[in-house]
Amino acid sequence: MQPNSLPAPFPWFGGKRKVAAEVWSRFGAVANYVEPFFGSGAVLLGRPTPIAGNETINDLDGYVANFWRSVKMSPDALAEHADNPVNENDLHARHVWLLQRRETLQSHLDGDPEWHDPQIAGWWVWGIACWIGSGFCSGKGPWWINEARQLVHLGNGRGVNRKLVHLGDNGRGVNRKLVHLGDNGRGVNRKLVHLGDNGQGVEPQARLAPWFNALAERLRNVRVCSGDWSRVCGPSVTFRHGLTGVFLDPPYADTAERRSGLYREDSEQVAHAVRDWAVANGDNPLLRIALCGYEGEHEMPPSWSVHSWSAGEGSGAQADERSENGKRERIWFSPACSAKRQAYLFDAIREQPEIKAENASSCGGPNGEPAR
Repeated sequence: MQPNSLPAPFPWFGGKRKVAAEVWSRFGAVANYVEPFFGSGAVLLGRPTPIAGNETINDLDGYVANFWRSVKMSPDALAEHADNPVNENDLHARHVWLLQRRETLQSHLDGDPEWHDPQIAGWWVWGIACWIGSGFCSGKGPWWINEARQLVHLGNGRGVNRKLVHLGDNGRGVNRKLVHLGDNGRGVNRKLVHLGDNGQGVEPQARLAPWFNALAERLRNVRVCSGDWSRVCGPSVTFRHGLTGVFLDPPYADTAERRSGLYREDSEQVAHAVRDWAVANGDNPLLRIALCGYEGEHEMPPSWSVHSWSAGEGSGAQADERSENGKRERIWFSPACSAKRQAYLFDAIREQPEIKAENASSCGGPNGEPAR
């Protein structure tokens, strides 16, 4: 099997790109793959080739699901909307525009399996690439637009988050999101868009279009779902398709001692339910399960193995979180995952008992039954 290094075009707190190779060395060449908390998709995008069988991804955040659906169905239009210079005024104006479409986004995604909006996806991925830290499109902020379409402060209202940026020991800036200029010096002490090491936001369109088309080709046969994680963890989506790898990367739990609000769809409790599902299904020989978390977050059975790794440092508001917890990253692997599995093309066929796979062309319901 050959390694794959196709990256996601946006940053994601808790992304697993650095450990994707380890996950696939444990999973081997499974016949079916399910990722209920997709985010930036680093593990699926890091899957070695050749790739065969079913793949199902899911994310509760409609902006994430719409982005990946747009990548799959309209990569060129997406690239056009994602191509924009780094501009603070554009960032705040587009942020408000995106939040105004938040309430209807999920219903569109749920109502039509082919619905997607490349403009929402393009502006979202551009914005999250320019933004420092967490909170983009969370709707947890006091700024909004009035009837004259001016950005105004609403006190305790809900809207754009323009909170204070932490600039390290050099002091704190004004209560607006401004640029981070890296190690070459800081500009105006206000929270702006993230310029990165090369002073760039999203890649220019000339490079975006081929990149997004490569992602579209990778997602050609991937089923993209948007909803609760349990919908894609029932039998009809997992082991009834044969030997299945399930990669579980829920938001860190309250037992992880991390700050809240790291994701737009954040929960400090869902990881406990995910852990219970993993333990309950861990002895199924047709399931190779990986559960992510921090050291001490989950108490797992002794038959499970654990892999320690370091995530490194984040940027902006995420830097403190990464510096403190980055070395606490752990992945627990179920007994069916060997310590170092040699993956072969026909590994999944040889190791699984003969089983009749049911057709689950759409995402499953809460108990794993096919969605109606």
